[in-house]
Amino acid sequence: MRKLLRPLWKKRDYIKSLAGLDSMRKSNVRTERSSLMNAGRRVDYAVRALTYLAGQPPGKAISRAEIEKKQDIPSHYLSKIMKDLVVGGLVHSHIGSKGGFSLARAAETISIKEVYETVERPIVLMECLEKRGDYCPYCSVCTQISVWDRAQSLLANYLASVNIGNIADQTGLRDRYISLNG
Repeated sequence: MRKLLRPLWKKRDYIKSLAGLDSMRKSNVRTERSSLMNAGRRVDYAVRALTYLAGQPPGKAISRAEIEKKQDIPSHYLSKIMKDLVVGGLVHSHIGSKGGFSLARAAETISIKEVYETVERPIVLMECLEKRGDYCPYCSVCTQISVWDRAQSLLANYLASVNIGNIADQTGLRDRYISLNG
């Protein structure tokens, strides 16, 4: 069986070398495309935590346990996310028996885009928009790159226009769900 397949493998290698694909692969240039941005759990949980803090009296320290319970955020996620939000300057951490977290700035000054970029990375719909030719050898001739560039710009501008104050949550996600669904 191997003897029969060898000529096919050689032919495929020959065709790839003619197309220049072998040299691209050897130079570590990626040829596959990335997927669109995914606002995952970290972003969701960060927004949940911040909206709950925004719904509380200004300056009041809210315990991690309360945020976890009211917003239904797993503790292993919440600890890491709150650390990122503190480092990012969005939240203050208060130490002691009456400690917890509070917003570091007015909720109206914290955009969803800033939250996303604090817990993830800058918003990038397609890697080629950020890395250009280092990511994809076709960027210089790509007919769709302007579409994705505009879509990324629209999304970033929209997320920058929505702030935590717009979606503040006084009661908490879990309590609101229970009151609605029994």
